[in-house]
Amino acid sequence: MSVAEQKLREQRDETAALWAARLEGSTLEASARAELENWLAEHPDNRALLSEYCQFSADLEKHLPALVASGSLALPPRNRVSGRRRVLRWLALPALGAAAAVAVIVIRARLAPVAVQSVSTSAAERRSLTLADGTRVELDAQTNLLIEDSPSERRIRLADGEAYFVVTKDRTRPFTVETPTGSVRVTGTTFDVRTVPSAALEVTVVEGSVKVRPGEIGGARTPDPVSLGAGDRLSAGPNGVTVSALTPDALGDALAWREGYVVFDGVPLGEALGRFARYHGRGISSTQAAAKVNIGGRYLLGDLDKFFAEIQNLPEGVIVSSDPLSGTVRVSLRSER
Repeated sequence: MSVAEQKLREQRDETAALWAARLEGSTLEASARAELENWLAEHPDNRALLSEYCQFSADLEKHLPALVASGSLALPPRNRVSGRRRVLRWLALPALGAAAAVAVIVIRARLAPVAVQSVSTSAAERRSLTLADGTRVELDAQTNLLIEDSPSERRIRLADGEAYFVVTKDRTRPFTVETPTGSVRVTGTTFDVRTVPSAALEVTVVEGSVKVRPGEIGGARTPDPVSLGAGDRLSAGPNGVTVSALTPDALGDALAWREGYVVFDGVPLGEALGRFARYHGRGISSTQAAAKVNIGGRYLLGDLDKFFAEIQNLPEGVIVSSDPLSGTVRVSLRSER
């Protein structure tokens, strides 16, 4: 995480903590409510941050003894109102000075030493690893992960590619997968995430449940998280967000990459070529007409030559031309010549 990104994260943390204090301490007026809604709309993660800090407030009484004992927090004189209610009244002071102090304390806790690990795979490479908490992750080819493990949360930044997660349950530390096209949040479950930056997001749930918040794709954004259960698949792209229930066979097909295969069922050839291009790290393009041809079947991702041979048997008359110097491939239709 860059210095600029860290600073922005700290600012968002502090703002979330202040709003949590105001929500706990009083009823917001219309102007303050509008201000809060504007802040929530500024970033897709702001709503989740506010929820975390509201939960912290709910658990505040549990943390008070340690904070007071360490000298990090000095409470106002005790009166007949005690415990959490006494602190929340303190947080609700108009100047919010106390809330700012608590925000700093919370931020320090959130910014405790974070174990960061970067993992990536190259073309035609798949990799498995086990995280410190026991979570198992499988990466497809050309996938990039940044793993951040802290006392308060487990966060995966999936910049590009596809990964399969078997998450160890830990209700005290939510597990979040962030992508350029949305985020997935769980405490423990089994699911798959595939992202193509600025273009598409696919989330497939095998066990348990997840909450997906698609980001802005094609100018449209889903304002609320989408809940998915076992067997559900969410696809988000320029045409919107769709959720479908997969049969056991379809679920197996969606995860066939874990065994080195890819399954197409009425998929445009252009999309299929994109999957092979990513896996092999080669330039593969097609004409607009060829890209619209629908194909089906189960193919071995590592055998590109066989895939090319099979699509040239399609009735639409597909032609595959290779440039021996650059290694690029062009797919077209016989009717275009």
